Amino acid sequence: MLIDTHTHLYLPEFHEEMESYIDRCKKQNISKLYLPNIDSSSIDDVHKLADHYPGYCIPMMGLHPCYVKEDYADQLSIIENNLEKRKYAAVGEIGIDLHWDKSFEKHQIDAFRRQINMAKNYKIPIVIHSREAQDLTIEIVKEMKDHNLRGIFHCFSGSIDQAKEIMNIGDFYMGIGGVLTYKNSGLDKVVAGIPLSHLVLETDAPYLTPTPHRGKKNESSYITYVAEKLALVKNMSVEEIGRVTSENAVKVFQD
Repeated sequence: MLIDTHTHLYLPEFHEEMESYIDRCKKQNISKLYLPNIDSSSIDDVHKLADHYPGYCIPMMGLHPCYVKEDYADQLSIIENNLEKRKYAAVGEIGIDLHWDKSFEKHQIDAFRRQINMAKNYKIPIVIHSREAQDLTIEIVKEMKDHNLRGIFHCFSGSIDQAKEIMNIGDFYMGIGGVLTYKNSGLDKVVAGIPLSHLVLETDAPYLTPTPHRGKKNESSYITYVAEKLALVKNMSVEEIGRVTSENAVKVFQD
């Protein structure tokens, strides 16, 4: 069994052939798909997919850092209102992204902190997006950590020292996806030094498509390529990779 801890399968580019995407996942023994929200405009699509495949497509609720703009306070109110109304697996995806636009850095930091507090209030994990802000996000999580806070550093692509920092926080895992399969990413060398007990699998579909489909639209069934590459890196069977990473996912989401 495999679990995709991070997929945007609710996006419009999947709508017309949704049954086919889900069927391919089930044929690959993928037991759950976790859906991170982006902003208020994506909430309905997240809910529709989760309601159509209850217990299989599992929703999160959060404001993605790239969508933190002048109206972020209003967006956060919508996020919190939804958290009050139904059950979510996590507050996500949230965090800090300084790759595209640094003009909203202070707003992103505030939104990140406020959503961490939401997660602590509802006793659910956080799923963190961090791009060109790994040290900053780690420091904020360390500062705000308490017995209720746990989560995943989605799409981990940091150094072994940063991985150790995350492991030392406690109750946090690193999401590994298609980048692991890229020939020159160097992520395989970092992941070789991270115990499997701290890793979960993800696709981030439709983004970061693994080799051999790189350049095409990613989908959750392609998580098998990530599992196969991780098995090579760890010198383990794909079955063992699936078992341990799925157990880790169950631990963090507690469902």
